Amino acid sequence: MTDPNAIQPSELDQLPDRDPEETAEWQASLDAVTEAAGPHRAAYLMRRTLERAEGAGIALPKLLETDYVNSIPTAAEPAVPGDEAMEQRITAWNRWNAAAMVTRGSKYGVGGHIATFASAAWLYETGFNHFFKGKEADGSGDQLYIQGHASPGIYARAFLDGRLNEEQLDNFRRESGGNGLPSYPHPRRLPWLWEFPTVSMGLGPLSAIYQARFNRYLTNRGIKDTSASHVWAFLGDGEMDEPESTAALALAAREELDNLTFVINCNLQRLDGPVRANFKIVQELEAQFRGAGWNVVKTLWGTAWDELFRLDTTGALVRRLRQVPDAQIQTYQTRDAAYIRQDFFGADPALAEMAKLLSDDKILECFHFSRGGHEARKVYAAYKAAVEHKGAPTVILAQTVKGHTLGEGFASKNANHQMKKLTVDEFKNMRDLLGLPIKDSDFVDGVVPYGHPGADSPEVRYLQERRAALGGPAPARRVHPVAPLPAPAEKAFASFDKGSGSQNVATTMAFVRLVKDLVRDKETGKRWVPIVPDEARTFGMESLFPSLGIYSPKGQTYEPVDRDQLMYYKEAQNGQILNEGITEAGSMADFIAASTSYATHGETMIPFYIFYSMFGWQRTADQMWQLGDQLGRGFLVGATAGRTTLTGEGLQHADGHSPVIAATNPAALTYDPAFAYEVAAIVKEGLRRMYGEAAPGEDQNVFYYLTVYNEPLPQPAKPSVDGIDEGIVKGLYRFNTAESAGITPPANAPRIQLLGSGTAIHWALKAQALLAEEWGVAADVWSATSWSELRRDALEADEALLRGEERMPFVRQALQGAEGPVLAVSDYMRQVPDQIAQWVEQDWSSLGADGFGLSDTREAARRHFGVDAESIVVAALAQLAGRGEVKATAVKEARAKYGL
Repeated sequence: MTDPNAIQPSELDQLPDRDPEETAEWQASLDAVTEAAGPHRAAYLMRRTLERAEGAGIALPKLLETDYVNSIPTAAEPAVPGDEAMEQRITAWNRWNAAAMVTRGSKYGVGGHIATFASAAWLYETGFNHFFKGKEADGSGDQLYIQGHASPGIYARAFLDGRLNEEQLDNFRRESGGNGLPSYPHPRRLPWLWEFPTVSMGLGPLSAIYQARFNRYLTNRGIKDTSASHVWAFLGDGEMDEPESTAALALAAREELDNLTFVINCNLQRLDGPVRANFKIVQELEAQFRGAGWNVVKTLWGTAWDELFRLDTTGALVRRLRQVPDAQIQTYQTRDAAYIRQDFFGADPALAEMAKLLSDDKILECFHFSRGGHEARKVYAAYKAAVEHKGAPTVILAQTVKGHTLGEGFASKNANHQMKKLTVDEFKNMRDLLGLPIKDSDFVDGVVPYGHPGADSPEVRYLQERRAALGGPAPARRVHPVAPLPAPAEKAFASFDKGSGSQNVATTMAFVRLVKDLVRDKETGKRWVPIVPDEARTFGMESLFPSLGIYSPKGQTYEPVDRDQLMYYKEAQNGQILNEGITEAGSMADFIAASTSYATHGETMIPFYIFYSMFGWQRTADQMWQLGDQLGRGFLVGATAGRTTLTGEGLQHADGHSPVIAATNPAALTYDPAFAYEVAAIVKEGLRRMYGEAAPGEDQNVFYYLTVYNEPLPQPAKPSVDGIDEGIVKGLYRFNTAESAGITPPANAPRIQLLGSGTAIHWALKAQALLAEEWGVAADVWSATSWSELRRDALEADEALLRGEERMPFVRQALQGAEGPVLAVSDYMRQVPDQIAQWVEQDWSSLGADGFGLSDTREAARRHFGVDAESIVVAALAQLAGRGEVKATAVKEARAKYGL
């Protein structure tokens, strides 16, 4: 008996059904098909129905996976324009020279990768011949993120094109002689060829997304029309495991970046073996990208498979392809026809019947060679579909064989990523397979020759004609001559010289106030690119929201909740601020795109990226290296800096080491300013050096890292000290002496030099007063704005000495004649000030915040780490006592007095 109070199935469905009877009929139809034709037929009908609904624009959840077949059927493939036979010969030469380059270099033990380009050759060649726009036409051309391990193939093509010679190929991975080639795409090492460094896995795809997004930013802000530029990112299927590779997929789809295409070389292998041994990486990636809102084009099978699909009248072949894991596909690549007949076709009676119609040669052609990524026609169809698709970015999943054409010893072998050379016999087999006119006698003393059809050959002429039609050579990096940016009005900087009087101002706020003035500059204001990862209010930047606007390609489609307030949340299509949400990696990718716009687009932009100092260098230091390699320029600002200034936040928020990490980067100029006028002087110098008139021999391709603090303190006026601006920029100047501070030490009082950086200088100033008033010691206080720049200068002096040139390090010049020992202190670990210890002639000691951070008040934290004013006094007395300049008992008395 039915319970009248029981919940009915219809009540569990929150979606209203206006015609339950019709719904029941559809469901019954599905049940009938399942019963009569089986679940495979029912699934087929459902997929086709969903595809039809999606194509008609009916709002339904997306179908995340499609069958393991090509997205574009053979019959729908467009004809490839141009001469396919000619392109085949060009590709053959490039395959040969890429392998020859790495093999010839193996005798030096420098390594190199052969198998990656062998699998991806047609993915690049099709683009170079038909799609990739060069830099010499109108606009900026396309931006190419080349897979790092494929670099030998790119060098081989540049050699065929006449842009590289044999000597350079022979110096692959041997750069010290001055005519070599870097291992991977490194703009700093080969700046006329490489535009983007990509070999640090995962950073290429992340950067490509933000580059495409920044291109739209430039257009929407009226800086430059970049609508003709397309961003292409070439990636490995194994690389997609890096979290950065997929971190911004939703952003690309949300902002409809149809100026972006990912080309993922799905050779099913990573460095040690299969990418997804027991699964299918193509299907996994398809679901991931389709779920994120991307257009997905699968290019899996070559034309040899067409006959097999025509014979598949039951769908058994498609089902079997979905079942077989990737590692088994890889195994088929290395086994004979009998094995494939038994293992693949023998798994289903319908397939066994199909196999009877196939010759062994046909089976081997399909399973050993015929992949979608190895045929120009298939790749061209995918690329054309990608550039013509509107409203979403496209990912092309191209299946290939790792080590394709390199012979049985390479193809699909787990170890092929580590295999660096072919034997002479293997090269001869490769020559025969590729049909190249290279004679046995060309192998002199067992050395494989480079191959070139001649500078005036039909192949080279064709290659160059195709590139000329597309706007010049590619890849290529071009820095178009642009006039130096005019210096902003001096008023913006000078306003900080008078100090803040009785008002307490944190250096974070001082920097923000400076930027507010600079973005108002008529000449350069529009070129500032403020970047912040969802912490603008923390850093006091909310006042910039209504004046500059937050960039959004959609503008503002809602009324903000704080619209009636002065500093309301304003989004705009031409907004200037890039507020990225909680993503340091995404913000850093923004910074890289903006900081290199002078080269990518011939438009100089001035990015500043402000972040929690703890979560900048620590979390995204790899991207800072990418930035340096890409020759980026701009200001990184580590706010809420130091180990003791961010009260209550605790261990993971307490930065005691970012300047140490920053000091490892040769392109980073790291500053730890103490006062607002120092911040202004450093930014002013940074604008001159990076964007103004460069001094002779000065490298403009640097970036600045400033640490600023959230502790509100009185900002003093700029002292009238000779050479103070030089000292601020070079890293050290004397802020005051005991006498100029209004302290009258006793006659012949012991003297000590206190060096402090950032917020620590305030503790040093308090210690200066305590030393004089309570212990009769005179202390001079120095502001060390940059320990690392002092070290850099000293290292350069040491190098000059090795060349026979006498030059005194600036730190030694500055401290020359200063009486007494030196005590250095900062809000960072002691390693930061200790960078310069070996070049200081005076006795040296230091204090710092070593160890893990903790939650407490600033005062308690400083006492815990032994860097507060009283701790400085005790350390200073200990130093002087060791020299016999104060009584040894003074140290014990001071410890007791201050409760240490």
